[in-house]
Amino acid sequence: MDANQLLTNTLSPDQATRTNAEQQLEAAARDSYPEYVTMLATELANEASPVHIRTAAGLAVKNALVARDSSRVEEYAARWTALPQESRNDVKAKVLNSLGSQEHRAGTAAAQVVAAIAAIELPVGMWSELISQLLQAVSDQGNLRLRQASLQAIGFTCEVISSDVLAAQSNEILTAVVQGARKEETSHEVQLAALQALYNSLEFVRANFDREGERNYIMQVVCEATQSQQVTVKVAAYECLVRVMQLYYDKMRFYMEQALFGLTVLGMRDSEPKVALQAVEFWSTVCDEEIELVIEAEEAQEFGEEPERLCYNFARIALPEILPVLLDLLKHQDEDADEDEWDVSKAAGTCVGLLAQVVADDIVRLAIPFIESNIKDENWHSREAAVMCFGSIMEGPDSKTLAPLVEQALPTIIEMLRDQSVAVKDTAAWTLGRISDLCCDAIKPDVHLAGMIQALVVGLQDEPRIVTNCCWAIMNLSEQLGSNALPYEEGAVTGATPLSPYFEGIVGSLLQATGRPNNESNSRTSAYEALASSVTNSAADCLPHVSNVLVQVLDRQQSLNEMANQLLDMDDRNNWAELQSNLCSVLMALVRRLGREVLPMGDRIMTNLLTLIQNSAKQPTVLEDAFFAVGAVITAFEADFEKYLGAFLPFMVEGLRNHEEYQLCSISVGLIGDICRALGPQAAQYSDDFMNALFANLQSPQLNRSVKPPILSCFGDIAMAIGAGYDKYMQLSMAVLQQAGQIAPPNISDFEMIDYINSLREGIAEAYVGVTSGMVASGQAEKLQPYVEAMFQFIGLVAQAQALTQASEALIRGAIGLLGDLASAYPKGELKVLLQEPWVAEFIKAGRGRGNTPDTRKTAAWAREMVKKASA
Repeated sequence: MDANQLLTNTLSPDQATRTNAEQQLEAAARDSYPEYVTMLATELANEASPVHIRTAAGLAVKNALVARDSSRVEEYAARWTALPQESRNDVKAKVLNSLGSQEHRAGTAAAQVVAAIAAIELPVGMWSELISQLLQAVSDQGNLRLRQASLQAIGFTCEVISSDVLAAQSNEILTAVVQGARKEETSHEVQLAALQALYNSLEFVRANFDREGERNYIMQVVCEATQSQQVTVKVAAYECLVRVMQLYYDKMRFYMEQALFGLTVLGMRDSEPKVALQAVEFWSTVCDEEIELVIEAEEAQEFGEEPERLCYNFARIALPEILPVLLDLLKHQDEDADEDEWDVSKAAGTCVGLLAQVVADDIVRLAIPFIESNIKDENWHSREAAVMCFGSIMEGPDSKTLAPLVEQALPTIIEMLRDQSVAVKDTAAWTLGRISDLCCDAIKPDVHLAGMIQALVVGLQDEPRIVTNCCWAIMNLSEQLGSNALPYEEGAVTGATPLSPYFEGIVGSLLQATGRPNNESNSRTSAYEALASSVTNSAADCLPHVSNVLVQVLDRQQSLNEMANQLLDMDDRNNWAELQSNLCSVLMALVRRLGREVLPMGDRIMTNLLTLIQNSAKQPTVLEDAFFAVGAVITAFEADFEKYLGAFLPFMVEGLRNHEEYQLCSISVGLIGDICRALGPQAAQYSDDFMNALFANLQSPQLNRSVKPPILSCFGDIAMAIGAGYDKYMQLSMAVLQQAGQIAPPNISDFEMIDYINSLREGIAEAYVGVTSGMVASGQAEKLQPYVEAMFQFIGLVAQAQALTQASEALIRGAIGLLGDLASAYPKGELKVLLQEPWVAEFIKAGRGRGNTPDTRKTAAWAREMVKKASA
C-alpha cells in the first residue's frame, strides 16, 4: 500500500477518487490495524513528505483512535491497547518526534494524535511518562515549534481527559503553561498555545486556585495577556477570563475590584470584534453565575438554610459603567451578516437581557433614555439597537414597572414592522413576541390589539426571519389572550376571547404562510406551530372557523399522501416528511379542540393517517407524529374508535416490536393506554395481545431502558379498563413490578441512574394504582391481598428515597396516592398493622410539606384521611 498516494487521493477534488481512497484506508484500518497505524505514524514523522500529506496522516491516525459514535469508543480503545507494546511505543515515539517538526501544521496534527492516545492510555495507568515528556519539550528554548506543539498537546490532552486523571500533575502542568503565557514570552505562537492549554487545564487546577499566591500569579499573567498587541493572544486571554469566572466566581471579588472590571470594559471597546465578543461574554458569564446564585439562595431560604455560595452582585455594581458600552455595541450590526452569524451586537443584546434578569428594575432607568433617543433615529442601526434594547429588558424588571413603558412604546414598535430596514422589522417582530410573552397585560385589547395583529399578519408575507418572529408573537398572544384566560364549564371553553374577532383572519394568514415553498429560517414550521397554538387556544365562538381549518388540513394531507410515490430525491423526501409532521401537529390540535365534533370526519381523518403510516415505513419521525395524531383521535372518539382499531392494530404492533426506533415503540406503548381508556371494558378482547407484547418488550435486551417505565405504567391502564378481567395477568405482572421496584442506584452520585430509577418507580406506582383501582372498582379487592405487603414495601422504598432527597415529587405523589388507595380499599382495619408503621405518617407529612406543589399536598391530605379511617 502506497500511503503517500492514498493520502493524496483523500484530498482529491474528484469525489470518486476521494471515496475510493477513504474506503481503502477504512479497509486497512479494519483488516491490518497494526500496520495501518504504524504506516500513518511513519508518514506523519516524514519531514521529506509535503505538509498536507503529513497532516492528513495525523488526522487518519487520530480517526483510528477516536470514534465519533460514542458506542464505538470502547471498541477503538480496546483495538489500540491490544497492540503489542513495541508497536504502540513505536507509534508514540514517531508522533512525539513529529511535535518538533518545523512545519507548524504537522506539529499540530501530532499534538492531536498525542491527545487521542493519551485519552485511551492515561485513564488506565498507561503512558505515565507522557506529561513529563511534554513538559521537558516545553522547556526546550532552542526549538520554538517543539515548544508550541508540546503546549498544544498538553492543551488537547487536558481537554479530552477527566480532570481527576491529571490532578496529580496539575502543579507541573500549570507551571509550564503559565510560564509560556507570560508577557515576557518572545514567541506569540508559544504564548497563544500556552493560553489555550491554560484554558483547558483550568478545571483541574482548583487546588492551585485555592492558594492565594498561585491564584494571584495566574490572574496576573492572564490579565497582562489581555494587553498583548497580538489579537489571537488577546482573544485567548479573555477566553481564559470567561472560563475562570465560570469556575471560580467565589474567588473573583478582589480581582474584579482591582483589574477585571476595567480590563473587560476596555475589551468591549476594542476595535477588534473577536476581542470585544469575549469581553462581552465575560459579563454574560457573570450574569449567568449570579442568576444561578440567586436561585440557590431562594431555595436555601425556602428550607431555612444558608446558601452555600454568596452572590457578590458584580453585575449590579458595574451596571452604570458596562450598560452604556453594551448599548453602544448594539449599534455595531453588520447589514450583510448571515442571520445565524454571532457578532458583537447580538452578543451585546444577549448580555443586556441577562443583565435585566440580574438587576431587574435598576436597568430600566438607564436603558429608557437610550431607547427614547434612538428609536426614531434616521440611521437604521440606531433604530434597531433601540428596539433590541427594549425587547431585551422585558424579562427581569417588575411587570408594573414595564407596563406603562410598554403601553407608551407599543404604537411605535408596531409601526416599525413597516420599517424600510429588514433588520429593524425583524427585531421589532421579535420585541413584540417578547412583550406578548412576558408583559402581555400591558397590551390593551381596545387600544393596541387591532393594530398589532394587523401588523403581524402583514409581517407573515415578509422575509422568512420576520415571518418566524411574527409567528412567535401570534403564538404568545394566542396563549396569553386565548382560551386559557376563560373559565371552563364541564371541560368546554365558553365565551369569546379578545382574539375572537381576529381569529378567522389570523388562521387564514397563517394557512397562507404555511404554503411557502421552503422552510428558510424555520418560517414555514413556525407558521404551522402558530396555527396549532391558535386552534388550541380558540374560544367556542371560533369553532366554525376551526372546522374550516380541519377541512383544509385534511385536503393538504391527502394531496401529500398522493405524492408519496412520486418523490425522486432526498430533498423532496425530506420536504415531504417535514410537511407531514407539521400537518400532524396541527391535526392533533384540531382534534383535541373539536373533540367528538370531529366524529363525522372520522373516516377521512383515519384514512389519511393510515395512508400516511403506510407511506412512512422508513421515516421514523413521521411515523411518530402520525401515531401521536392517532392518539389524539382515540382520546376524542373514545369507544367509537373501535371501528378503526382493526385497521390500525397491525401498525401499532409493528411499532411495539420496533426496538431500534425506541421512541416509536414508547409511543406505541402509550397508545395501548389511550385505547384502554377509550374502550373501557371493551378493551378486554385485545388485552392478551397487549400484555404479551408488553411482557416481550420488558424481556428485550435491545430495547432502550427509557421505554420500560411507560410499559409498567401501561399495566395499570389495562387493569383500570378491564377490571376483574385483569386477574389472569396478576401473578406475572405483580412479580415484574415487585422485581423492578427493588432496583436501586449503585451509588448516590450517579444522578443519571437516580433519574432513571425515579422514572421506573413512577411507572410502578402508576401501575399499582391502576391495578388497585381496577380490582376495587370491579369488587375484586380480595384478589389484591396477596400483593399488598409487596406494595407497602415499595412505598417504604420511596419513603426512604424521599428522606434522602432522591425521590422526584411525581414519585412521592404517586406513592402517597397508592397508600391512600390501599387504605380506602380496605376500610375495615385489614391493613391496620401496616398503616400504623411510624414511617407511614412521616411519609404523608413529608408530602404535605410547603416545598411541594398543591397537587402533591392535596393528595397527601386525602391519603391522611383514608389512613385515619382504615386505622380506626
